Amino acid sequence: MTIQMLNEITEIIGAKPVKSKDTVDRRFSIAPMMDWTTSDYRVFARTLSKNTLLYTEMVTTGALLQGNNPERFLHYDECEHPIALQLGGADAEALGKCAKLAEDYGYDEVNLNVGCPSDRVQNSLIGACLMAYPDKVKDAMHAMQDSSSLPITVKHRIGLDDQEEYSVVRDFVGDVATTGVKTFIVHARNAILAGLSPKENREIPPLKYDYVYQLKKDFPNLEIIINGGIKTLEECEQHLQFVDGVMVGREAYQNPWLLSQVDSRLFGQNDRFDNRFDALMAFVPYAKQQLAKGERLMHITRHILGLFQGEPGGKQFRRYLSEKGHKADANIDVLLEAIDLVKQHQRKG
Repeated sequence: MTIQMLNEITEIIGAKPVKSKDTVDRRFSIAPMMDWTTSDYRVFARTLSKNTLLYTEMVTTGALLQGNNPERFLHYDECEHPIALQLGGADAEALGKCAKLAEDYGYDEVNLNVGCPSDRVQNSLIGACLMAYPDKVKDAMHAMQDSSSLPITVKHRIGLDDQEEYSVVRDFVGDVATTGVKTFIVHARNAILAGLSPKENREIPPLKYDYVYQLKKDFPNLEIIINGGIKTLEECEQHLQFVDGVMVGREAYQNPWLLSQVDSRLFGQNDRFDNRFDALMAFVPYAKQQLAKGERLMHITRHILGLFQGEPGGKQFRRYLSEKGHKADANIDVLLEAIDLVKQHQRKG
């Protein structure tokens, strides 16, 4: 792609009419994570931060369209707004139908997964392998935008396998942006499609934050969100000097108290809680509600095990919930007892 072509694309996407007004604030978001960003986790995250944009786990088009119960995958608690649905798929027609479902269910955004490196999804052209097929991604973007007035976004890597040149991600973004899509969430690592597990793909390929910064320079009219290896709010503040938003993954799950200062540090608003105990007690009514619906306590409390990470009583909190919470008759008292256990250790300390 020549400089002239890049300038022409920038002009095109800058003048592209926007189908709907996108009011989602993406300064800080939590990445979609399979088995982790369930509705229970998202409610807990929302308890800690009112501004953080939440993403669902990836939901495939097959799961939504081939069964007769999309509610199972699309249900969420109203408190979770703003919330985005991440879709996995490659068939434009199917993705369009799913984007319409997302709008019907009241989601705030629909995101296409073009970043997952798992070999389990590659045969269906789901995830990072789609970066090799930008025309399919563009067809998907057109279909999703035609079917829904929600903002449509893309989450992708900076390249595949041994593609080291910045031009790879630049050309991909420039090409897909001609569809009118404005928001690109960029995991600043390559995806290695063979030989590395998803976990290794999050750790071994080197982070190239400068590539993401350069995207914002080359495409100032696009919204560029950076993702990958970010662990602190200090790092978030640093990245926000160069890009429009930051997406944090596992750190927001394993150390959820990080979220407690997002509203003040990144959005200029008051934080909801200044201590972990008040935050937990605010979450208790939701836990009671879910237990009354028949949910097991362990399915709820597994998402809060890291709340006291690094704090006196943190290990005891995790152990107590892990040992007691899995029992079939475990009720809200188990959680309350775990909280009291932490308080006892902190009084002693």
